Amino acid sequence: MDNPAPTTTCSCCGDPLLDERRIDVRFGLPDVAFELPEEARRSPGPSALLALDGAGFFMRCLLPVRLTGETELVLGAWVEVDEETFRHAADVWDDEAAYPGLVVRGRLANAVKPWGETAFGAELTGRIKDAEELPYLVEGHGPEAERLIGEVWDRDDVLARFPHPLPVAVRTDLGDGWSVERSAGFSARFEDGVDQFATQGRSVAATLFQDTEQGRAPEDFLDALIGDNPQMPKALEGQEDLERLPEGGVRYAYWFTPGDTGRPRHELYAYAVEPDGSAAGLFCSYEEAGQHAWARHVWRSMRREP
Repeated sequence: MDNPAPTTTCSCCGDPLLDERRIDVRFGLPDVAFELPEEARRSPGPSALLALDGAGFFMRCLLPVRLTGETELVLGAWVEVDEETFRHAADVWDDEAAYPGLVVRGRLANAVKPWGETAFGAELTGRIKDAEELPYLVEGHGPEAERLIGEVWDRDDVLARFPHPLPVAVRTDLGDGWSVERSAGFSARFEDGVDQFATQGRSVAATLFQDTEQGRAPEDFLDALIGDNPQMPKALEGQEDLERLPEGGVRYAYWFTPGDTGRPRHELYAYAVEPDGSAAGLFCSYEEAGQHAWARHVWRSMRREP
């Protein structure tokens, strides 16, 4: 069974975070817990301490990871510890005098994306930085653990791996050099070759195309893509936009309000085509007319790196 989606709230107290330079992600359980029945879970009281029958002892800690753009990702991840450490933590957890002196050493018990199995089992030491928070994992033992804590990682590459809603916009790789901005608060999934983002009342779908006709001009390939779309209305009444891209490419969008959906909804269809025949298509659906500016922003965020 997959680990349920982490939340974008404080890993310690669950309150929403307002500082976009710090992004908190919380893992609900150690990965091994999903292989065991719920009856195997034992807790001495604090929700951050968990014993699993036949699988060991675990403590939730905060793993800070530095990202580009002066952003910090703080992971509320689980660490497997020995029984002595587990019992000691339970004894001092609510002791205002003893808790600040707690030191934890164990192995990461979540296959944290994008590091996955490379990070899983990394040995780390945690200490108390703030008596109101969980232990912070501040020291790595071994090359992988040291890299995880010590290096500065690409912000978008890391955050795009988390499919649950994030409090910041994240540029998402679509493949073949193409990328698009996933708006703050949108969940993400990839299904049937399509990247999909969604939040209440709004959704985005992005996909790639490759022209099979050698040497065709971008404008002609664009015409073919538009002609293949059965949703293309016959009369747009000015609700379209054509722009030139650097290096000879072209991008185009049209939008309209379907009259047969039974509920308020607006749609924007868009394409971007490069001279080599690589193209990206975008579909935005939104319930409020005022969100049209958002849909155009997502369209214009679509780009391809050399």
